[in-house]
Amino acid sequence: MSVPEPTGPAIAIAMKGYPRLSETFIAQELLGLQQRGLSFAIWSLRRPTDAARHLMHAEITAPLHYLPEYLHDDRWRVLRGVARALLRPSAPRLLATVARDLWRDPTRNRLRRFGQACVMARELPAGTRHLHVHFLHTPASVVRYAALSRGIGWSFSAHAKDIWTTPDWEKREKIADARWGVTCTADGHAELERLSPTSGKVTLLYHGLDLARFLPPPQDRPARDGSDPAAPVAILTIGRAVAKKGFDDLLAALAALPPGLHWRLVHIGGGELLPALKAQAEALGLADRIVWRGALAQDRVVAALREADLFVLPSKQAGDGDRDGLPNVVMEAASQALPIVATDFAGIPEFVRQGREGVLVPPGDVAALAAALAGLAADPARRAALGQAAFARLAADFSAGAGLARIHRALAAAASGEVRAP
Repeated sequence: MSVPEPTGPAIAIAMKGYPRLSETFIAQELLGLQQRGLSFAIWSLRRPTDAARHLMHAEITAPLHYLPEYLHDDRWRVLRGVARALLRPSAPRLLATVARDLWRDPTRNRLRRFGQACVMARELPAGTRHLHVHFLHTPASVVRYAALSRGIGWSFSAHAKDIWTTPDWEKREKIADARWGVTCTADGHAELERLSPTSGKVTLLYHGLDLARFLPPPQDRPARDGSDPAAPVAILTIGRAVAKKGFDDLLAALAALPPGLHWRLVHIGGGELLPALKAQAEALGLADRIVWRGALAQDRVVAALREADLFVLPSKQAGDGDRDGLPNVVMEAASQALPIVATDFAGIPEFVRQGREGVLVPPGDVAALAAALAGLAADPARRAALGQAAFARLAADFSAGAGLARIHRALAAAASGEVRAP
């Protein structure tokens, strides 16, 4: 007598790691889909490494599955998955696809993707009709192979690093295989459209922000202008300490500020470059004016935004081609009516318009960054005007609701066996 396979939601949503503090846009989307009535399961390639979690994560009740991060840690689970994959009618096409990818990318990571995909394909509940994945690099490889093995459709949300560090051949073939895809900046959309076999297969869909989680913004801030050492201008920056965030440029710019301007900087975020940045701050004589708070849950991030006078994010392209999309933290700063100093780069100018919601400077231009910070630090009235304009733009044009509704419709259609792009 055969044992029936377990049943579960028709939609599986996969990502590299869950939950992660730096990926509030994913948590926001999952919670929004849940609130709209979509039934789905979450699949993660890695277990969490952050000690804290956002409040949103506690509200998300979808079943959560972890794949073996390293295949040797769960050999029998992997072997059962591979054996099952080899017995399916899809095996020749799956093996041909993996072999072709492995020939162009002969790495252990590629084999790990295949092993994780076999586990996922075997363990997906009966009734799973569609897979959706966040990020077009490693996670999309796993989902592509798993969908191919099971003979079901898949779709993707592409964001930033995954677009700019994945080889063209791989992006082109993944776009061709997927039912549809979305991405969150015009910059990224143009790149994926360039590689798409048909126009319109990839849709531009901003994450936006669920303002309900950030209201009310502070009505009035102290009119600090940096002239009083007892009331320094509070500058805030948020982001993982990685090259593309440009925090080394920020420290150099802060060192170039006028000696009579009193300020303090708070940085929120983890990241591998933190020790180097702290050493740079020490060498520049800035250590006693900077607070490194590490990674924080969103309620504490919002509290820091409300205490700040000015938000700064000097993004640039990293040496490996990695770059930002439209960082959620920029919109989170706007939710608290903070003026924004950022770089005219990637997806940032799609939200921040020069002189209207903030001040934009060329990426990597330390002198321009220092001038922008100095000018706004000394001008509380202009800061207030830019901050109110940033809040108004967020509320009018970057609400999360519209994008969530489109993703929900597409995934709900997939759960019913239909193909409907957002």
